[in-house]
Order: sequence, then C-alpha cells, then structure tokens
Amino acid sequence: MKQVILAICCCLTLAASAQKNIRLFNGKDLSGWTIHGTEKWYVDKGELVCESGPDKQYGYLSTDSAYYNFEFTCKFKQEANGNSGVFFRSGIEGVKISGWQVEVAPLNNHTGGIYESYGRGWLIQPQKEDEQWLKQGAWNMLKIIANGGTVTTWLNGHQMVTLTDEKIAAGRGFIALQIHDGGGIKVRWKELKLKVLPE
Repeated sequence: MKQVILAICCCLTLAASAQKNIRLFNGKDLSGWTIHGTEKWYVDKGELVCESGPDKQYGYLSTDSAYYNFEFTCKFKQEANGNSGVFFRSGIEGVKISGWQVEVAPLNNHTGGIYESYGRGWLIQPQKEDEQWLKQGAWNMLKIIANGGTVTTWLNGHQMVTLTDEKIAAGRGFIALQIHDGGGIKVRWKELKLKVLPE
C-alpha cells in the first residue's frame, strides 16, 4: 500500500512540475534572454521595449531556454509601426531565424496568424472579420498554445487560428520576439508568462 501511495505522489509531483508557470520577463532587465542583431531591446517603466535601430534591420530577442509544449501569454502595445511577432520552436544564425512566427502587425495585417520564416511562408491567416480584434495603440493580450503539432492563437480572448502541422510537431527551439526590418518600429511588451505543458 505504501508503494502505491508513493507512486501516486511521485506521479502527481511530476505532473505539477510538467505544468510549471514561468515568468519570462522580470520587469527589470533582460536576464534569461539573448539579443540578436543591432536593433534596440531595453526595459522602460517595467516594460520590455523593442525599437528599430539605425540599421533598420531584423532583430530578435530569444529566450535562453527551449520550450516545446506550452501555453504562452503576453500583453503588447504598438507605439509605432507594430510589425513584430512571437517565434516559437525556433533557432537562429546571425539574424536568419528558422521556425514559426505568430504575427504581431498593424491592423489588417494578420496578427495572430502563423508564418514560417525561410520556408513555406504563411501557413494560416485569421479570417478577415477577426482582424478587428487588434486594438492599435492600446494593450492587447496574446495567447499561444503549442501542443505537439497543433498551435492555437487568441487575441484579446478571441480565437484567431488553429493549425495542425507535421513540420511544427518536429520543431524544437526557443521563443523569440521580433523587430521587422524597414525601421520605424516600436512595440512594448509586458506580463510575458509561460506554462510548460507535458509532452
């Protein structure tokens, strides 16, 4: 009987650890993150800011840890051209990133859609009527759940897309925020949280 109880306790402990909550951004500095490229990443008023630099190139800020199955949530506010995004299961060489991006972009430019960089391009875009859920110049809540090969996104509580894909299922890597090239971009982020889901 003791062995059965111990086994149950062990399973419950493993389940709890498998679903641990992680605060990805501490509100003070970029601990746990790595900058790629020459664009600007900094903390202001407890918020994480990405801003185009003088080179006006692509820039990325990636987590030092890799994540496979997860629920990711964050808030973002587009202060200027908001062409950005959240990459998942990704890798990078210089500023050439491989993986999948949940789009963050100006109105009617498919925020919440999924794009494969240096690969197949757009895999799925939101329905036209769902583009309205983006609040320009205000805080937005983004949620991403990646579970095996299925990825689902929400914007301000509204489901935007869901996609099941074998290539995504085989992917491994970090989470990263993006600054698009072209200049003039400034986006604020806060409350970046991740719940690790069991594989």
